[in-house]
Amino acid sequence: MSNKASWAARARYQFDKSMAAGPIALIGWLTVISLIVIIIAGAFLALTGIAPEGGSPVSFIEGAWESLMRTMDAGTMGGDVGWSFRGVSLFVTISGIFVFSALIGVLSSGLESKLDDLRKGRSQVLETDQTVILNWSPSIFDVISELVIANTSRKKPRIVIMANKDKVEMEDEIATKVSDLRNTKIICRSGDPTDLYDLNLVNPHTCRSIIVLSPEGDDADSQVIKSVLALVNDPARRTKPYQIAAEVRDSRNAEVARIVGGAELQLVLADDLISRIVVHSSRQTGLSAVYSELLDFDGCEIYTLLQPGLTGKSFAAGVMAYEHCTLIGVCDADNNVQLNPPTSRIFQDGERAIIIAEDDAAIKIGTNEIRFEKDAILPPHSVAPKPERTLILGWNRRGPMIAHELSRYVAPGSLLTIAADTPDIKKDVAALTVAGGNMGIDLKVIDTSSRSALDALEIPAYDHVLVLGYSDHMAAQPADTRTLITLLQLRKIAENAGIHISVVSEMTDVRNRELAEVTRADDFVVSNKLVSLMLAQASENESMAAIFDELLDEDGSEIYMRPVSDYVAIDQPVSFYTICLSALRRGEVAIGYRRQRAGDADERNLGGVVVNPLKAGKLLYTEADRVIVLARD
Repeated sequence: MSNKASWAARARYQFDKSMAAGPIALIGWLTVISLIVIIIAGAFLALTGIAPEGGSPVSFIEGAWESLMRTMDAGTMGGDVGWSFRGVSLFVTISGIFVFSALIGVLSSGLESKLDDLRKGRSQVLETDQTVILNWSPSIFDVISELVIANTSRKKPRIVIMANKDKVEMEDEIATKVSDLRNTKIICRSGDPTDLYDLNLVNPHTCRSIIVLSPEGDDADSQVIKSVLALVNDPARRTKPYQIAAEVRDSRNAEVARIVGGAELQLVLADDLISRIVVHSSRQTGLSAVYSELLDFDGCEIYTLLQPGLTGKSFAAGVMAYEHCTLIGVCDADNNVQLNPPTSRIFQDGERAIIIAEDDAAIKIGTNEIRFEKDAILPPHSVAPKPERTLILGWNRRGPMIAHELSRYVAPGSLLTIAADTPDIKKDVAALTVAGGNMGIDLKVIDTSSRSALDALEIPAYDHVLVLGYSDHMAAQPADTRTLITLLQLRKIAENAGIHISVVSEMTDVRNRELAEVTRADDFVVSNKLVSLMLAQASENESMAAIFDELLDEDGSEIYMRPVSDYVAIDQPVSFYTICLSALRRGEVAIGYRRQRAGDADERNLGGVVVNPLKAGKLLYTEADRVIVLARD
């Protein structure tokens, strides 16, 4: 008796488990019940000899078939004769009505549940080779726009987005702010990017790459690190390494993120990246356009790929070997990035070249004879650095990093003046750390949008002016509005003084850059845009983060804009081959020039900056023109 009770209990447990398992399991149980009824009815008819009135007894198979027909169609028993046979048919028909009614309910419920999941963005993605974006932030629209450009040459590209946000809201915002998706399809899913179950909805095991954005709100870095941890340590993860590009705001969290992500993670330190580019751009007019050109997919890009034709050649010979692209470094067998290595360094078999090109199809060693104007090449000469006066108007969390970065480059006797009116500005300035003793710091607590307060600063006396947004204390649009007011005041001050003031401004929203053009500032560094470009590039190129770490590191090779007249004589047209050779003799790599002429087309708003020009063409330069070089100092 106990065995029967135990068997019944196990059966009930299996049934309850199946009920909770979903529609497929319920359909299976209904199929089993139908088979049991059909088999019992067929066996009963065969054993008892019951048959329709006037008919001969039926076999088990024939009885089972008759039962199946009545199970599936209640109207079949309408033609039955003989009360015994009618009784059996009635039992089978009633059982069939129950089973098929339940089946219809299960199918309806399952279909409704699936449709509900689709509406809520809770169904699993079935795509392959997709780019996955985790979290939602203002940067996401620029990331999507760049990936759309990168995907143009791919077949059926897909971008899958998961965030703690309603699916319909995400789709509506993307449709509003990303005007042209070209051939790319966007798929949105609602869920928690730090949860293993939710992550499986975007099917990361089949993805091409993963971008982890820093979400809005407090403790954003912790959420990014937890998402990376969930991806990398998922017990059911794929064996092939992921290509993950993640955004972290605070550099103090970088080491933990790298430990978690290992070799699969490229880390973009957002505030650090922006701060360094702001500083570099403030000291060299037009430099932000160079970084934008290298980072976006519309124009020239940085590629790392094998070039067997360079094996056994020196780096200098490699630079001169290309006419339509620019060799800037090498990625060795251990994936270490070396930008602008010694000119005598020999390329080894299996090493990848780091090349700037318009497209990977354009990367090939030239076959034409190299011609240059040897007599136009000038010998190098050194220029003693001078003390600089720099003014920062406005303040946010990137201010301390900008001040520290600036102190690494200025000559002894330099001064940094900080003018802002944030609540903790005195405490922030008191806590500033600078490299060495080359730069002093002065604080002015003023309203940076007030004309009288700005006049009191004697702004024309400064070499460089940086305008930072109040993004820590104001929303993006109000912060940019206050920045615009400050820029307009600076323009008026410069006009009244009859001089040019070197101004670099940080903008939060890229859409406000066009409005800011009227202020005539030298450069606009758009925070969200730069981070978005970097994340998009890192998702496509596994060495991109390391390349930009090198570009922005004081100890590595950096981008400089120097007078063309320091490199070649400007009394005659010269080819870019000539400029490249002159730069190589100084241990530098020439990657482009800045040449502004009235009436020149500037469709991409780069201020005359040309990266990766054709080397054979000759141009006439002036004292105002600059050559863009990769150099160690």
